[in-house]
Amino acid sequence: MDIKAPKSHAHVRAYAGLYERGVEDAAFLWLLRSIVIDQPHYYMADLYELEQRLDAQLDLLMSSLELGWEACEASLDLQQPGEIFTATVVALRSHDVEKIQKAIQAGLAAKQAFEGLVSALGWLPAESVQPWITRLLKGKEMGHKYLGVAGCSVRREDPGEILADILRREDCRQHLPLQTRALRLVGELRRQDLMPALLTNLGNKNPGISFWANWSAVLLGQHTLVENLRPFVFRPGPHQARAIQLAFRVLPVEQGREWISVLAKNPENLRAVVTATGVLGDPHAVNWLISRMSESGQARLAGEAFTFITGIDLEKHKLSTPALQDQTPIPNDDTNDHNTSLDADENLPWPQAQQVAALWRNHGQHFLVGHRYFLGKAITPEWLKTKLQESPQRQRHAAALELALIDPSERLINTRARAMA
Repeated sequence: MDIKAPKSHAHVRAYAGLYERGVEDAAFLWLLRSIVIDQPHYYMADLYELEQRLDAQLDLLMSSLELGWEACEASLDLQQPGEIFTATVVALRSHDVEKIQKAIQAGLAAKQAFEGLVSALGWLPAESVQPWITRLLKGKEMGHKYLGVAGCSVRREDPGEILADILRREDCRQHLPLQTRALRLVGELRRQDLMPALLTNLGNKNPGISFWANWSAVLLGQHTLVENLRPFVFRPGPHQARAIQLAFRVLPVEQGREWISVLAKNPENLRAVVTATGVLGDPHAVNWLISRMSESGQARLAGEAFTFITGIDLEKHKLSTPALQDQTPIPNDDTNDHNTSLDADENLPWPQAQQVAALWRNHGQHFLVGHRYFLGKAITPEWLKTKLQESPQRQRHAAALELALIDPSERLINTRARAMA
């Protein structure tokens, strides 16, 4: 929408409500995108459409920078990630130093708002963002360095020697969020030259530091260090999901089965067991997954794991029931919880266990037990690149990780980046 604000101040004020609504709509669309980016039913085309809607609201706010920024500035007090994202994008597009500094300061002031700030750095073209990322990285404040490293992370841009300096300096090492994000960036960028920094932090007493050091080291090809991820795999916590996604792609199949057996001894880990089985990709476990499809708490997750191994789409093969399918996730009432919807499985199909079992009896003979499969085929770079382009989001995340493990020289593709970038 192209709205040119009239010259008269009174007329300009008449449009203020439109811009306030624009901020609200942009913030909501960003929040919706932050949820669907990890949903099993969202494809790149769906993301592209959502991003176009978000860009339209951002363009509206830029149509009168006076009114657009006034509405953005008023929303900063909410300290919510969607509003911080919107204000930061408008500020960066304005090239107004004071506006940019105000948005960044507001985003750094509240932990829950930080993701919106980082997202804004990943949203815009390099010419609008890179000078500010460099400025942040070279700043004296640790919070600014942290934001700069996070910006490099989402953009997969290499800050060069600055990253080595951050990992080396004692004052930077004392800032735990900065240090963990820097260690993570080493793996994402495949910075082999920084392996010594990872090795010195493998056994760090801080679990976040230890996890990301080991995660990056494994990504850089040190696959024997996967054993260090064992505590994170077996213990429910903030790093368990990521540990599972990496470890069971690296472990030999037989060892992966052993880990899954141990994981299953803790009832709290039942869903983690189902996920790990799908990640490992061994058709040996398919019959067990089919048995889980009769348990309401794991049925849909087991169906997803089945698809990850076999490539059989439950809906396309008419192996699902229509109950509770394809409901668009709506943000829940907890404004701090913007990455989850009311039901973690709500956009997965409900499998019909008996029909799945019948199909597998006929189809399973094409799979070799003890071999790893990804979406029904042996894991090759060509197959993974195909899946990166045509699969829904969760499958794209998995394909990017598999591809990175095959080729340690390539940067880990950010499958949460803009679809239209």
